Amino acid sequence: MFDQLSDRFDALFKRLSGRGLLTEADVDAALREVRIALLEADVALPVIKRFMTLVKEKAVGEDVLKSIKPSEQVVKIVHDALVEVLGEGEELNLRAQPPVVLLMVGLQGSGKTTTTGKLARLLKNDRKKVLMASLDIYRPAAQAQLATLGQRTGVDSLEIIDGQKPLEITKRALDAAKKGGYDVLMLDTAGRLEIDEAMMAELDAVKATANPTEVLLVADAMTGQVAVDIATAFNERFGVTGIILTRMDGDSRGGAALSMREVTGKPIKYVGTGENLEGITPFHPKRVAGRILGMGDVVSLVEKMQENIDEEAALKMQDRMMDGKFDLNDLRSQLEQMTKMGSLSSLMDMMPGMKGMKDKIDPSKLDDRQIVRQIAIINSMTPKERRNPQLMNARRRIRIANGAGVSVNEVNKLLKSYDQMSRMMKKLGKMGGLAGLGKMFGKGGLPNISGMPKLPK
Repeated sequence: MFDQLSDRFDALFKRLSGRGLLTEADVDAALREVRIALLEADVALPVIKRFMTLVKEKAVGEDVLKSIKPSEQVVKIVHDALVEVLGEGEELNLRAQPPVVLLMVGLQGSGKTTTTGKLARLLKNDRKKVLMASLDIYRPAAQAQLATLGQRTGVDSLEIIDGQKPLEITKRALDAAKKGGYDVLMLDTAGRLEIDEAMMAELDAVKATANPTEVLLVADAMTGQVAVDIATAFNERFGVTGIILTRMDGDSRGGAALSMREVTGKPIKYVGTGENLEGITPFHPKRVAGRILGMGDVVSLVEKMQENIDEEAALKMQDRMMDGKFDLNDLRSQLEQMTKMGSLSSLMDMMPGMKGMKDKIDPSKLDDRQIVRQIAIINSMTPKERRNPQLMNARRRIRIANGAGVSVNEVNKLLKSYDQMSRMMKKLGKMGGLAGLGKMFGKGGLPNISGMPKLPK
């Protein structure tokens, strides 16, 4: 999302770091480049103006001009200004009398229905009893789509009754939520290809009936400044309380995310990535600013790991690996956990210092479809073959490749990677776990690793 902007900032800070004390002329030249970078990122002009004012007030101060490491001071100033423009992260207001009504609004194609399912799953994991109801009677199978998302997430959805109008569905959903003792009722409204009066009038009536605690606008970050214009229109009409930006892992320039809070005055509460139901997270301005400036986002990375990796299963896997029992079923489990955590590119963005490294990696190595193909290859094997990879002769490899829709070469690559990993784990196990890892590197290897405790066997 922010790669282009991040690259510009990275180049600028590298130039500043090569100098000693900065002059005011140096700072002015740097700020001109910051302005150009923001313009190229499609950030709204009023936002750029405020951002530049925030930065310049501090950047030309004595502390920066006379600092031993002025570039680091400038990075901090830009970081703080980004955080201020992005606004404070705000949680959903779930303290009202239940059922708390969340009205999901937005244009068609913004990912509103999928986002409703994602957010419902998140609230369910937070021990909230959630009911979803689709008011979209216009888009084919929209109501069935929400019901399917409910089945996948284990969240209840309102029964579909053909022929009912949105206002009737709203009243029935409110009644069902009250009688069922639900904490949260999520109303997924219909979208249109563009804002029109019929759409607005229908939403007016639904809002008046539902009296929602939160009106959440779902906007596609890939649409750039159009998303900001849409947010402004919805906010002026309905009093939006929060924004959810979808497709934040896309390749747009990031201007919408940086402009949204400043232009509308409404907080970005969540960001969505990908189609996976796990792909939604609360919006944290400091973390986003850190990623834009190449500082990474370790906290979000750890949270993703905690959410998507079963600790008990991971310990069992570790024991199997140390005992030399690591098979293709285990490899498949690891690959599936990786897909839940998001794209490989987004995970690298969260790691400090990986910005420059990512640019040097072959893009094919960061292709998430490769992981999906590897899972398909393993799924094409018989249970016996997954437990005993040594059975893989030429005939079996051809059958597996045909079943997975890949080349035999890809099957060979997967098996070679597995074999290397398996042999390494066996060797590590014989050496006594991590304590023996230092011996594999010899002199100049990992420092003090011999003093580390052995992994449990």
